[in-house]
Amino acid sequence: MQAVEIRPDSGKSLSDEHLEFIESGESEALDAQQILSWGIEHFSPDLSLSCSFGAPEGLVVLDMMHRIDATSRVFTIDTGRLPQATHDLVDRVRDRYAKRVEVLFPSEGHVREMTEAHGTNLFYESVSRRQHCCWVRKVEPLRRHLATQRAWVTGLRRDQGVTRSETRKIEIDHVNGGVVKLNPIADWTHERVMEYVRSHNVPVNRLHGAGYPSIGCEPCSRAVAPGADPRSGRWWWEKPETRECGIHVEEEQGSGI
Repeated sequence: MQAVEIRPDSGKSLSDEHLEFIESGESEALDAQQILSWGIEHFSPDLSLSCSFGAPEGLVVLDMMHRIDATSRVFTIDTGRLPQATHDLVDRVRDRYAKRVEVLFPSEGHVREMTEAHGTNLFYESVSRRQHCCWVRKVEPLRRHLATQRAWVTGLRRDQGVTRSETRKIEIDHVNGGVVKLNPIADWTHERVMEYVRSHNVPVNRLHGAGYPSIGCEPCSRAVAPGADPRSGRWWWEKPETRECGIHVEEEQGSGI
């Protein structure tokens, strides 16, 4: 079967059959387990789950993947500014699932150059500087990792905010070099996520109990009032349309790359 090259930098390709399936939108009729099974079947071991350990969605997907394939891969990005509760959760997950958690780190040189030029808390000064900090600490390490992968998995949901409302369950990730991106719970609600957490006793970040629905770097996350937009505690000094780190957003839409 003829192959369509989608990652010229990695030399990996996607078959016409796979490409047609993704572009047709047929995957929208599949449930989360079917999406994950499809991805594992076609892309493992060059497929891994991105889990921030700061929101329950990633843990739910991790639990699902582990039930399908106990050898499935998971990675996280240690930005150097995470709260202790997040580090503790990584340890709990590692013990609970007997799973190796791959940890990505930002370039020491990039972090040093950034902080020497702009200080430690540059993210409060402007959107562009906050996005630059996110690029150094999150986006660049992710792209290094994805250069070795054929596909990755996320816990994105459409109702998480205006920047995620068009998320498809399976898509070609042109933001991150053309790898296949699986968003198996894109059509889930927060209530459905938490129902899964309770039903399967999924470990989650203890800061959720302190009013933090979404947890990233410590200085860029805060508790929110009950019923508030779960993402409103992230980069709360910015407008909603810029509240993304750049991992899931096109550069021209404001990722700060």
